[in-house]
Amino acid sequence: MLKVDHVAIIGGGFSGVLLAINLLRHGNVRVTLVERRPDRLGRGLAYGAAQADHILNVRAANMSALPDQPGHFVDWLAAQGLGQAGSFATRRDYGTYLCAMLDEARATAGERFAILADEAIDLTVRDDGAFVALRSGDMLEADVAVIAPGNLPPHDLPAFVGLDRPAYVNDPWAADIATGLGQDDVLLLLGSGLTAVDCALSLDSAGYEGRIVALSRRGLAPQAHAPAQPYAARQERPVGPASALVRTVRDRAAEIGWRNAVDELRPFTPDMWRAASANERSRFLRHMRPYWDVHRHRVAPGVAERLDGLRAQGRLEVRAAKVATAVPDGDGLLIGLRARGAATSTTLKVARVVNCTGPLGDLRRVTDPLLRNLFDRGDIRPDPLAIGIDVDRQCRAIAAHGDAQARLHIVGPMTRGAHWEIVAVPDIRRQVWTLARELTSAHWVEAEGL
Repeated sequence: MLKVDHVAIIGGGFSGVLLAINLLRHGNVRVTLVERRPDRLGRGLAYGAAQADHILNVRAANMSALPDQPGHFVDWLAAQGLGQAGSFATRRDYGTYLCAMLDEARATAGERFAILADEAIDLTVRDDGAFVALRSGDMLEADVAVIAPGNLPPHDLPAFVGLDRPAYVNDPWAADIATGLGQDDVLLLLGSGLTAVDCALSLDSAGYEGRIVALSRRGLAPQAHAPAQPYAARQERPVGPASALVRTVRDRAAEIGWRNAVDELRPFTPDMWRAASANERSRFLRHMRPYWDVHRHRVAPGVAERLDGLRAQGRLEVRAAKVATAVPDGDGLLIGLRARGAATSTTLKVARVVNCTGPLGDLRRVTDPLLRNLFDRGDIRPDPLAIGIDVDRQCRAIAAHGDAQARLHIVGPMTRGAHWEIVAVPDIRRQVWTLARELTSAHWVEAEGL
């Protein structure tokens, strides 16, 4: 059994910080957390770049950061006078909650917990440990290294390669995306999912009065949360090929409502994903993923009302189309669009385009120096669908030769290829909690083994 006295965590967003907290809670290991953006410590991209009107997509009752204390976030929220179990809290408030947990961990752990404001640029795993090379020139030595890369920035669609501000903005979280725009302008959002929703709300709050066109191949937008009738949830994982599972969910939706039919799958989704063949997973991504995403990852009722208001005013339109061309035209762009099912293109003049296509998953395209070095050396590899980093069920990174590495782990959204449902708080909190207990042997001590 691998003896672990010191764990190095690279990445101080939600996944990395929560792993550190759980390691300190469950064992006596030393933890060193490396984060290159101290201003994002504990918040990451999701909560560090959030605007005041960005709302969580899950009610507070299911947003505890600790799976063994389900009321932890609700208790904190109530103590701050910010809401209760049924509230949809702001992402900024959730970031404050995470930072409060981090501060408590630092105060309690003392010398067992160190935070380095530095960047990991390389990592070497040997039989005697993991060795992290830092941008400062220092070397961090540990028994185990865990990389928590979070969501990587979106990649540019071919038509926009080489284009730059102000006409093209690759960072959907930038606070200045409305700067210089007027009420007669048209702004194009590439994507119509949750990131595009956040952008639309930010534009509205910033005073932008022009038109917003959100573009995706199928023209789907996230559905809204709504009160659901009580029901008896299924107790066993549905089985069968993908086509049969679709029929099962549709039948259940007719019986208990589509929100309940989707939500009751949550405990079983990772096992359903693992049980599916490679061909079934690939077909799901090609044909079903957009429909799953808009029904599974819903928006708060208040957000849905604001979006409906923007549509009613003619300020927001969601189109099913893809970009064929993007040609500079003065300070803006002429966008060639091909509507879904159409044989010819139309032209849309826009003042600005914002990339809301979602995080990069293909490891082969990464530019991050740490991931690039690990990939080029074969210490990590893409998962079979190229949507993340290949790991086993214990989050151990799988090398190019196919072996899992006991001293190198990956956590968070980049492990979606193995787990699929690993982008939201309820999934990530369970992942890092389980890994922390394994690294500290708490899963044996706390009544699960000896």
